Amino acid sequence: MIRVLLVEDNPGDVRLLQAFLDEVDSVQFELTQAEDLNEALYCLARETFDVVLLDLSLPDSQGLETFVSIRRQACALPIIVLTGLDDETLALKTMQEGAQDYLVKGQVDGNVLGRSIRYAIERKRIEAALRESEERRTLAIEGSKDAIWDWNILEQTVVLSPRWKEMRGYEAAETVGSEDLWMQGIHPEDRDRVWHLVQDHFLKKTSFFSAEYRVHNKDGSYLWVLNRGQALWDETGRAVRMAGSETDISEAKRDEVVRKLADQKIREQAALLDIATEAISVRDLENRILFWNKGAERLFGWSAEEALGKNATGLVFSGDLTQIDTTIQAVTESGFWQGEVQTKTKDGRERLVESRWTLVRDETGQPKSFLVVNTDITEKKQLEQQLLRTQRLESLGTLASGISHDLNNLLTPILATAQLLPLTLPSLNEQNQKLLNLLNDSASRGSDLVKQILFFAKGTEGNRITLQVAHLLREIRQLVCQTFPKSIDVQIQIPDGLWMIDGDGTQLHQVLMNLCVNARDAMPHGGVLSLSTKNLWIDEQYAQMELEAKVGPYLMMTIADTGTGIPPNILDRIFDPFFTTKEPSKGTGLGLSTAIGIVKGHGGFVKVSSKIGQGTQFEVFFPATEGIDITLPVDLKTNTGNGELILVVDDEPLILEISKESLQIYNYRVLTASNGIDAIAQYAQHQDEISAVIMDMMMPEMGGEGAIRTLQLMNPQVKIIASSGIASNRALAKAAGVKAFLSKPYSMQDLLETLYEAINVICP
Repeated sequence: MIRVLLVEDNPGDVRLLQAFLDEVDSVQFELTQAEDLNEALYCLARETFDVVLLDLSLPDSQGLETFVSIRRQACALPIIVLTGLDDETLALKTMQEGAQDYLVKGQVDGNVLGRSIRYAIERKRIEAALRESEERRTLAIEGSKDAIWDWNILEQTVVLSPRWKEMRGYEAAETVGSEDLWMQGIHPEDRDRVWHLVQDHFLKKTSFFSAEYRVHNKDGSYLWVLNRGQALWDETGRAVRMAGSETDISEAKRDEVVRKLADQKIREQAALLDIATEAISVRDLENRILFWNKGAERLFGWSAEEALGKNATGLVFSGDLTQIDTTIQAVTESGFWQGEVQTKTKDGRERLVESRWTLVRDETGQPKSFLVVNTDITEKKQLEQQLLRTQRLESLGTLASGISHDLNNLLTPILATAQLLPLTLPSLNEQNQKLLNLLNDSASRGSDLVKQILFFAKGTEGNRITLQVAHLLREIRQLVCQTFPKSIDVQIQIPDGLWMIDGDGTQLHQVLMNLCVNARDAMPHGGVLSLSTKNLWIDEQYAQMELEAKVGPYLMMTIADTGTGIPPNILDRIFDPFFTTKEPSKGTGLGLSTAIGIVKGHGGFVKVSSKIGQGTQFEVFFPATEGIDITLPVDLKTNTGNGELILVVDDEPLILEISKESLQIYNYRVLTASNGIDAIAQYAQHQDEISAVIMDMMMPEMGGEGAIRTLQLMNPQVKIIASSGIASNRALAKAAGVKAFLSKPYSMQDLLETLYEAINVICP
């Protein structure tokens, strides 16, 4: 819709013009009439129009004055003069004053009028756009900080703007416009590069010229500029002129240098953080992860790409959520917090870490983020708990021994009196006789309970004879099969040539039955109970890794079930006397404590492992009988080395020492390292000589997994044997591409066989 103001006092002309406009295709017109100049000015003040059709002969105004009055009121509108005056002079004057067209009545039809209106509107729009563009260009030039230059290539002269001279330190009146000065002003190290870019543009290899380089100032200093230009070519394709602008980018370049140095420093610091064995992360105040080093990847299993942006609480924390809230509050208030935190890995394994939080502040001193350093202490805690458990059992044994002695002193006269009274009082009635029998039975049970406590405390020797445990195991299997539910499948493995032990058959029977009964109770819905035994020679290597083991021959009996498993938080308490998870009517808590007392009394020890939902395994070790024919381990000389260099990596000095001495005895050369960083340094120095690496999985300053991956980057063919006292680390070693694994404690035979196979059979 085009709104038209028609300034016309002749009704006939108005009707004719309306008819003309109605004939125009594809365009609709809305016509408003004003009969004189005053009415027209009133309409222009009150309404909005797209175009004015103006008759110059009005009742209150005539000729050019009429146009000037309308033009003054509607300077932004296109005005088309439509008059009966066919006057060229008047037409020229109105066009000079700004009329878009001059039409004579009687010479106009609908097409001419419609076309004139559309063109007038379009020209007005173009003029407005051009004015706006010109205004913008003027403002841009006036406000620009760029230096303008114009190079006449044929005359070899350069015209430079005042800003160009100002940038270079020249006075406005100084003459500096020459091609030589322009090119010579470029830093010598940049000159050839810039000239080649100019030549490429002259040859039309680039659509425009653009280059960053240093230029020479009047005072001898240099500044960085960004120069952009466009060439003009003649009809032969020769570049004849080029114009452009220079922008001072010195400050940006300085910032870039500073940023690059800062980035380099950050990369160096990040590289150092990645070498560290600790899991280091930076988190925002909402505990979202901003930085995640390689140590964190190794410990928790999440890559940096997976962890960044995630909330650390949900990603790795597995304890009471209130602990995290308390930690954040504490570190925000004091700036630091340290403590133990229960965490989880990507594959769901529980890991206990020593966590240290430091508050990071911004330039204004406001809290910005948290620096969190986590150290895996899972294996350390397990070893501490093993030592504490041994010490606690020894203390409880001493206490139980004293209590048992006092109880025996109390029970002996009670039991004797209960047995003597029926002889001295033969006329007791039936009721009193029952009371004496009850007294006798209770005292006897108390005496039996004291014996069990003594078994725990001292492992009372009883009647020791030389035993063949195969017969004992078969008796246990027969008894279990007859009394246990049929849903429990009892399996037994007894190899030939078992060594014999010195022991009390009744006590050993009690140990095995206690363990089997516990296995039964752990499988209420059925399962598999496995009984097996084998000969085991414990050498010095093995004894160094197991606190209670001694060098010599042992018989190892294994009792394993597929039951519910033992929760980790109570695993170290199962041998405590009177500790039980069973209902009061179903257990006294003395079964396992009695068993451990009997085993220790026989000079043996017990190892237990369990996993929730998968079952429990007890390994019971008894010293084999001395003086009988014991077949020693296979001759280790079959696995003797040929002077190969072996790198042994472990944070336990005793293990390093015994491994080094043992391997040297069997013709290996040995290097040792106490952590992953030391191992990498040793390998880098002796890579061409080292035949295999024995790597402990849990170490400070860089764990085994990280060290293994680094060695594999250094040499994809490196042969590595992983070792650990934690069974789950076998899966970690396998995931890292290691095919050989030694489970601690291991014997020298195990070590030599695995090493021989790794060097001569297994490919990395």
